[in-house]
This record gives sequence, C-alpha cells and structure tokens, in this order.
Amino acid sequence: MTASSNHDNEADRREERDSLGVVHVPAWALWGAQTQRAVDNFGIARAPMPAPFIRALGLVKWAAAGANAELGLMRTGMAIAIQSAALEVADNRHDAHFPVDVLQTGSGTSSNMNANEVIARLASEGAEVLVHPNDHVNMSQSSNDVIPTCIAVSTAEALRNDLLPALRGCIECIERRSEEFAAIVKTGRTHLMDAMPITVGQEFSAWAAQLAASEERCQSLLPRVCAIAQGGTAVGTGINAHPKFGAKVAVLLSEQTGNDFLAADNSFAAIAGQEASVEAAATLKVIAVTLMKIANDLRWLSSGPLNGLAELQLPALQPGSSIMPGKVNPVIPEAVAMAAAKLIGNEATVTVAAQSGNLQLNVMLPLIGATLLDGIGIATRALQALHTQCLAGLTVNSERLAELSARNPVLVTALNPVIGYELGAKIAKEAYASGRPVRDVALELTDLDADELDRLLDPLSLTRGGIQH
Repeated sequence: MTASSNHDNEADRREERDSLGVVHVPAWALWGAQTQRAVDNFGIARAPMPAPFIRALGLVKWAAAGANAELGLMRTGMAIAIQSAALEVADNRHDAHFPVDVLQTGSGTSSNMNANEVIARLASEGAEVLVHPNDHVNMSQSSNDVIPTCIAVSTAEALRNDLLPALRGCIECIERRSEEFAAIVKTGRTHLMDAMPITVGQEFSAWAAQLAASEERCQSLLPRVCAIAQGGTAVGTGINAHPKFGAKVAVLLSEQTGNDFLAADNSFAAIAGQEASVEAAATLKVIAVTLMKIANDLRWLSSGPLNGLAELQLPALQPGSSIMPGKVNPVIPEAVAMAAAKLIGNEATVTVAAQSGNLQLNVMLPLIGATLLDGIGIATRALQALHTQCLAGLTVNSERLAELSARNPVLVTALNPVIGYELGAKIAKEAYASGRPVRDVALELTDLDADELDRLLDPLSLTRGGIQH
C-alpha cells in the first residue's frame, strides 16, 4: 500500500493514541499517532525526508537494537525482530510510510518517531511480544542524537558510494581526453584575449587537477563526517543509555556500511553543532565552482559554429530552438552550470541552519540533512552527465586551432629574450594591423632568418615553457 492510497473515509482509518489523546491514522499506514500528528501539522515543503536519510534511520535503529542486545539491555528475540524490520526500512522498502515533511520540528523528532512506529509495527508482526516504539525501538536513544547520527550516516554513504565514484569517473575521462589532445596546439586566452599557445591537453589537464583536488577534500572530510552523536541521548550526558552504547553502535554501523564510524569525542558538541555538515556543504560548493568553470569553458570553446570560437564540437543531443531550424546548443554544460548554482545556494542554506545550534541542540537538523543529500545527489548526477554526455564524446577542430595559432601575434613573446620587448611590441602591432603572421613580419623587421624564426616560433615548443634561444 502506498501513501497515495490515503482516503478521507472514516472506515479507512483506525484510532491510535499518544500522550495528547486519540489520533486517526489511515488503516493501511504502518506509522502511528505521533507520525500522524506530524503529517497533520507539517506541510510547508511538501516533500518528505529523502530516501538516503530514511535508509540511515533504518541502519541506526538496526545498530541500536544490536548494541542494546550485546549490552544485555534487550532480549535477543526482540532485538532480532527489530533488526529485521529496521533492515527492511534501510532497504527503502517502506518509504511510502515515511511521509513527514522536511520542514518539521527542528530536532527531527517526528522523523525519529516515524521510524520508531513503523519498525515497531513491522517487528510486532509475528513476534512473541509487542514491540513498543519508544520503550524498545528507541531504547538508549533520543531524537537529539539519532538525527545527527542519521545525517552522518547518510552523508558518509552518499559521499563514499555516489559522489567520490562520480568524481573519479569524470577525472579519468578528462585525463584520457587530455592525453589524446596532448599534441594539439591552440591559442591560450587570458582576459578572454589571445595569449601564448597551450595544448588542448594542457587545457583539459587543469580541469582534471581541479576536480582531483575536490576528490582529496571529500576523502579528508569523511573522518569528521563519521564522528557520530549516538550515545549522547537528550543533551549529551548519555542519560538512559549504557556508557558503551555509542561506541557499539559505531562499530555495528561500520560493519554494515563499510564506513569508519566512531562515537564523537564530545557528544555535547555532536548534538549542538553541525560543523562537519557545513564543511561538507562547503566542499560541494568548491566542486560547484569547478563545475561552473568547466561548463562555461565548454560553452565558450564550442561557441559558433561559424561566428564563435568553434574550437570544440560537443555531442549534438537535441534541437536547440523552437524557431531556428538546425540550431544545436551546449545543453549539458548549461544544465551543469545550473546544478552548480543550486549547490552554491545549498551551501548557504546549510550554513544558516548550522548556526541554529541553540545551547544544547541544533534545531534545523532535518533541513541540514535533506539539503546535504540533495546537494550530493545533484553534484553526483552533474558529474556523471558532464562525463558521459559531453566530455567523452566531444571532438576538437584541429584545423581551426592550427590556423588561429599561426596567426596569433602574441607568439612574438617568445622572441623577447632574443630581440627585446620593444621590437617585439612593434612586430606584434604590425602583425595585428596587417593580419599577417608574426613570423612574416619578424622576418622583415629583424635579422633573424626563416629557419631560426620557425624554430623560435614553433607553437608546440612554446607550450613547453622555458626560454627560447
């Protein structure tokens, strides 16, 4: 049964009770009274918590039941029932039963209780004893340490399983293309104006290096993301939890996910602060800045095809105009640039939300978690699209590059050590004015012979740096 099956008919609803009284819940729903109150009260975003976060809730509840059993706080049979149900949630088999809006109570209590109620109902089916949402599924926990831990778990999984592979795939693609284009010379540009020659491979290598630096940032970020709040319970003191509970949860989560989770050194800071989330959002912003640069470079370099730079030809994916037949636009770079803009905005959202660590608790936790996961997903898909739909299939207009390079008056820079700056400026000015190659003008205005000029002005040699003699 899915959430869309909800009906207003009273016959399709059942009564549930919580500390505030009676609540009517859809008969088909796995959730209980507290979740229903959240459904009734919160609808601002009109979006539930994302699937990776729901998965993290299942994983945390699975680990908590295992830790409670190991510490002798819960009977093995009940722990097994809870863990089995929690893994179903972690496998995203019951996402339709997690309807709580992102913009809810700032601690995420409603999402925590949603998980407790769903898992308790699933675990009670066929169990020898009734599983209680608070007494059993939420044993040794508080929403105040569960939700920060879920942010850590979902963020770490998304970074390790999604974003880092996408970064690596895009980097390797660019590196391959860079090697292919290593000997193709083009005119470099600074201030968008003609500058000294570089190779297309060198131009591509900059993109690969920029993304590789972000890959390193993501890797170095993981240990801080993986410090979990679990065990601190309500305010960081660990009230109602065994002193070893947090560490055992971290071990079980590590075994289940492959990430290296550890109980935070200071649970007060882990519950009240979200600095690792801010760092993760800032890392996504750095990736966004690089993606925006690459996307705009591709747009410039493929502009034309007749009246632009026309150095690259991007894969033609779809018609580009509803009125101009035959027009094809750089649609993937444009989409990637918009993704980058969204990531930059997301970073601001996480930063403001992380400032809401009032005294012992941050009260914008659901927004932080949802925004981070949204950003990681967007960055991952943008990298994949850039890689597979653009970079892998683009071609280089080698003939045009060679023509433009030969006519570039800035080539005269290479003659500076031989003829001096002043004479070089004179040659460049004449070459600009006449539209003639620097070589031809230099042959007239210097005592250098044709062979020497060919050697000194060889575009490929100039891309290797050094002093020309």
